[in-house]
Amino acid sequence: TQDIILNVPRIKVTGKIAVFIENHKGIIEYNSELVKINTPVGIVVVKGKDLLIKTIITDEITVEGDIAAIGFEE
Repeated sequence: TQDIILNVPRIKVTGKIAVFIENHKGIIEYNSELVKINTPVGIVVVKGKDLLIKTIITDEITVEGDIAAIGFEE
């Protein structure tokens, strides 16, 4: 797909309960209130409460919990 060709992450948000990130480069920081994930275009930051990395495979991560904000950090 075009996102893989362009080497950018695909981020899918399911309400305030889950974030799915495809085409990542690893986890930088992880606790119950903050998850930082490295991507080709910068760091994706997920903030909230009771955050949990539900699944993690080679190029996909799913974070679940009470999500308050999602953003990018250089």
